Amino acid sequence: MAERMSPVDAAWLQMEEPTSLMVITAVLWFDGPLDFERLVRRVEERLVARHPRFRQRVVTRGLWGTPHWEEVPAFRLEEHLRRTRLPPPGGRDALERLVGESMGTPLEPSRPLWELLLVEGYEEGCALLARVHHCIADGISLGRVLLSLTDASAEEGPEREDAFEEPEAPPGTWTRLWRGARKVADSTQAALKRGGELWAEPIQLMDLAVEGARGASALSRLLSLVPDPPSPFTGRLGPVKRVAWSRPVPVEQVRAIGHGTGSTVNDVMMAVVAGTLRRYVRARDGEPKDLRAVVPVNLRSLHEPLPRTLGNRFGMVFLPLPLALEEPMERLWELKRRMDTLKRSPEASVVFGMLTAAGLAPAPVERAAVEVMRRKSSLVLTHVPGPRKPVYLAGARLSGMAFWVPMAGRLGLGLSLFRYAGHVTLGVAVDAGLVPEPRVLIEDFEAELEALAQAVRQVARASSSS
Repeated sequence: MAERMSPVDAAWLQMEEPTSLMVITAVLWFDGPLDFERLVRRVEERLVARHPRFRQRVVTRGLWGTPHWEEVPAFRLEEHLRRTRLPPPGGRDALERLVGESMGTPLEPSRPLWELLLVEGYEEGCALLARVHHCIADGISLGRVLLSLTDASAEEGPEREDAFEEPEAPPGTWTRLWRGARKVADSTQAALKRGGELWAEPIQLMDLAVEGARGASALSRLLSLVPDPPSPFTGRLGPVKRVAWSRPVPVEQVRAIGHGTGSTVNDVMMAVVAGTLRRYVRARDGEPKDLRAVVPVNLRSLHEPLPRTLGNRFGMVFLPLPLALEEPMERLWELKRRMDTLKRSPEASVVFGMLTAAGLAPAPVERAAVEVMRRKSSLVLTHVPGPRKPVYLAGARLSGMAFWVPMAGRLGLGLSLFRYAGHVTLGVAVDAGLVPEPRVLIEDFEAELEALAQAVRQVARASSSS
C-alpha cells in the first residue's frame, strides 16, 4: 500500500528542474581499496534493510497527483550499487570531473531515488560517490546514514556509536535556535496528525510556524528582504556542473585564529568564506557587495537515532556575508555579530513552516513561493558534522569527504564545510555556465585562510608590544 509523502519532502520533490536536480551528492575517499562484497553487505544491512525509503519509489495518486511512497515489487541492489574505474593516473581532477558530470544526470524515476558508485583507481585507494534525492531526507540525515555504513576499525565488528564533530557555539546560542525551530517542527507534525482539515488549509500551518510576536516579526523580515544584487554566482543555470574541494584544514589551526577574537570555529570559517567570495568578485573587476547565503539548520539532535523513514527535518536562515568590508579582521568581527543575531532569531522555524505549507500547495503555487525566497540569496552554504575519530568502510580508512546539497533556481554556487577527525574540508559545487573553474575558489579559500591568520597574528603582536 502506498504511503503519502510528507509536505516538506513533497516540496523538495516538486522543486526539481532539468538544470537544478534536487539530488544531494557526497564523495568519500579512502586510503586503500574497499572490499566490494563487504560493501554490499553493509549497504544491505545498514541502508536498505534499515530505511524503507531506499526500497521505495515515488508514485502519484489522486486528482492532484499527490506524491506517495510505494514499495518496489522486486528491489535489486545491483541497480543502485555499481562500480567503475578511473582512467590512469586516477588523480583528483578525474574524480572531480566524474562527480560534476553526475550532478547533471537525473536519477531513474521508476526506481528508488538513490545510487552509490564505487570508484576504483583513485590515487592509492578508491572513492565512493553517493547520490540521494532530497525528498528522501535532508543533508545532515543523509550524511549520518552514509557514515552509519562505517566501522571503528578495519575489521568487521559491532556497529560503532556515533560521536560527531559538532559546530562550536557559546552556551545557549545555537541551542536556543535549535530548540525553537524543533518546537515548531514538532507542533507542525502533530497538527498534521490531528485531522485532514489541515491538509486542505495550508495557511493554518503557517500560523503554527509564526505564532507569537517574534515569529511574526521574523516572517515579516524574511518577506521584506530585497533581492540580492547581481553577482557571478547567480543567473540562468545550465545542465553542466563542476566541483572541487580543499585540502583538509586542521581544526586547531582554525581554532587558533578564533582564540584571540572570541570567535568559534564556525565564525572563522564563515568569515573565510566571505573573504573567498570577495576575492573572486574583485578578480573579475566587480565591486564586492554583501551577499546572502542560505544556511540549513538541523532540527534533529545528533544524539538521537534517525527514524526509519528519515525525511527532511531542517530550517534555513539567510546569513548576510560582509563582502563589502575590505579588512579580514573587520569581516570576522562583523560576521560574528551577524551570526550572533541570527542565533537569537526564530528564522529557521519560520522557514520550516513555510516549506511545510508550500509542500501542501499545488506545484505551481509551491514553485512561485520558493522562487520568492530564492531571489533573496546568492549561494547555499551548509555544514556537515562528521565523526570525531577516523572510521573505516569495508576494510579501508576514510581519508575525507565532500558534500553538496542542491543548487536551485538561479543559485549557481553551493559550498559545504565537512568536519571529520579534527579537520575541516571545503567543498565547492558550481554551475559551469556561471563559475567555469571551481578550483579558483579553492585557491582563494586557502589564500584567505592564511590572510586572516596573518591579520590575527599582527593584532596579537601589536597588543603585546603596547
